[in-house]
Formats: sequence, C-alpha cells, structure tokens
Amino acid sequence: MTTSQRVWMSPQAHDRLQQELATLRELIATEAATDSDENSVAIQRARQARIQHIHDLLLNCVVGEDPPDDGVAEPGMVLTVRYDDGDTEEFLLGVRGAEYGDLEVYSVQSPLGTAILGARPGERRSYSVPSGDQIPVTLVSAVPYGLHQPVTSYRGVTALRRRG
Repeated sequence: MTTSQRVWMSPQAHDRLQQELATLRELIATEAATDSDENSVAIQRARQARIQHIHDLLLNCVVGEDPPDDGVAEPGMVLTVRYDDGDTEEFLLGVRGAEYGDLEVYSVQSPLGTAILGARPGERRSYSVPSGDQIPVTLVSAVPYGLHQPVTSYRGVTALRRRG
C-alpha cells in the first residue's frame, strides 16, 4: 500500500496485525539470514515485505469507528448482495490481510468492492470477472460491522466461488 488512503479495521483485526508485526520483527531479529542460504534470504525478504504491508495498514487505518448506519455500502459495512440467479452473499467491505473470523472480506479495490462502493439497498451494479464477463449484483443491505449479526448459513457462497 503506497497511498495514504484511510482504511477501516475492527479492533480485533488491529490487535491481530500488531501481534503479527511483533512476531515478524522478532523473527527478523533472531533468525538472521546468511548470504549463502538462498531459501533463508527469500524467507527474510518475504517477512520484510509483510512487515511493510502491515506497517502501512496500521499507519493508515481507522480502528473500530463504525460507519454510519445509513445503508450505504462503504468500508466497515457488512454487505449482503444478491446475484441474478437468486443466490446471496454476505461479506465485509474492509481490509484484506486482516482476519475477521468466518466473514469473507472484499477490499474496495477488488472488482466487487469497487462496483458496490456507494450503493444503496436495491441498487444494481455490475463488475468484471477475469473471464471478461460482467456479473450483475444488487445490494440487499449494508450494516455496520459492529451491529452485524452473523448468518449461520446461506447458499450463495458456493455459487459465487464457481463464478470467480
């Protein structure tokens, strides 16, 4: 992340990223790579890249401030969308790389995130998948993450993963 775009993050995700950052920094300090061990050098580079990514996320995040409960699709909202075949999907519009339990996360930079950002319930949008097809999607609801009640099951996840 090279921009200073503010990103929404739950307090739990923020804490997990801080813990991961501390662990990675400790590993870097205690497991110095030798120039002769290519695998060790590659691991250290990957750790450094992850440290930078986490640092950028933490530097630019808004922690736990739920967006207004106005039904508009924006970061920090749990969205329910319906596809033309009737399948629905529920996901958090948030930050990839920070875990939110069993809730799927789409960033605002993802094709679906970009398409649905700013939508209101009942509004229909579409996004492109790698095959070039346009997938129409309708926003059913947008609820702040802190007010969200988890759904125990829904049938749309399998269908969406087949589309992807």
